[in-house]
Amino acid sequence: MAEFDEPEHLVEAARCVRAAGLRQFEAYSPFPIEGLSEAIGFEQTGMPWITLTGGVVGGVLGYGLLYWVSVLAYPLNVGGRPLNSWPMFVPITFECVVLVASLFCVFGMLALNGLPRPYHPLFEVPEFARATQDRFFLCVLARDKQYDEAEVQQLLAGVHATRVTNVRW
Repeated sequence: MAEFDEPEHLVEAARCVRAAGLRQFEAYSPFPIEGLSEAIGFEQTGMPWITLTGGVVGGVLGYGLLYWVSVLAYPLNVGGRPLNSWPMFVPITFECVVLVASLFCVFGMLALNGLPRPYHPLFEVPEFARATQDRFFLCVLARDKQYDEAEVQQLLAGVHATRVTNVRW
């Protein structure tokens, strides 16, 4: 793990680490940094598809529930309308779409982020407490196929890192 004083140094280090062939690393910053997402190779997730799936499931379940109640379980003829009158199903179906899509978003976000994670090895490093204040950190994961401890330490020391720490997982 490398500690930096300036956000530009973090972005530069992320580019260097990525250029060295390493793909499994994380950057920590107290605020968003322009260009950091591209530097670490951030890719779009499947979150829009998860939300769309939730919306479709919610719509089908909402319409199905209303159809079952109005046509099958408790048919009630009001004003000579057909039992399956879709215009009266629209508001509840829409609400079910929003509810289920938002639930899929929340649980999909938790799953994609690997949360809840009550423990992380970086919490054991005293300097990491400043990640939410005024320091910037880049952590290269040892499970990367290209990882070589000596090369990574040398690479991180050569990119304006104020401190390079070895964190045991």
